[in-house]
Amino acid sequence: MAANPAVPVPLLSLEIQKTPTENFIHCSGRITADTNEQLQSTVREMVPEKKRIVLDLTNTSYIDSSGLGALVGLYVSCRRGGSPLKLINLTPRIKDLFTMTNLAPIFEGHDDLLGHTPD
Repeated sequence: MAANPAVPVPLLSLEIQKTPTENFIHCSGRITADTNEQLQSTVREMVPEKKRIVLDLTNTSYIDSSGLGALVGLYVSCRRGGSPLKLINLTPRIKDLFTMTNLAPIFEGHDDLLGHTPD
């Protein structure tokens, strides 16, 4: 038996970086039914600031159907609140998921920008 039990790794880690015009959220882990509330609450707190919200999915390894639904819900909330939502740095697997589900065109910049880094 180990003296120090292993510290559980969080399923989703969110690192926030704010600039005068944008709020970046660097996501690491999985966006699933277990973690989508964490992401939704973090993003929705930023909507009243009326800055563009950028989700950096570089280190996001998996998105399930609940995660997709959460992202669509965030898109709607952000749009209504005047804070455009943009997804960047999608892995090829996640980009394919958005393309197969026909969700790529709803996000700012449409599917031609999914996976690209910001200027």
